[in-house]
Amino acid sequence: AHIAGGRLSVRCALYMASLSAIRANPPIRDFYQRLRDQGKPGKLAIVAAMRKLITTANAVIANDAPWKGKSD
Repeated sequence: AHIAGGRLSVRCALYMASLSAIRANPPIRDFYQRLRDQGKPGKLAIVAAMRKLITTANAVIANDAPWKGKSD
């Protein structure tokens, strides 16, 4: 399986960022694990995490506000 579409450089950066987030960011990790527990393939869960990261980043930029996690 492979992912395609969009800009390759952005997709590669998001892929690596989502792998890091799955390890270190509790909300993204929980989201990924929930998908895996539902029987979704690993790559699908990673791509879903990528989408969650980009939508979160877009919201932070649109609101011109710093990132606020649950601990903030």
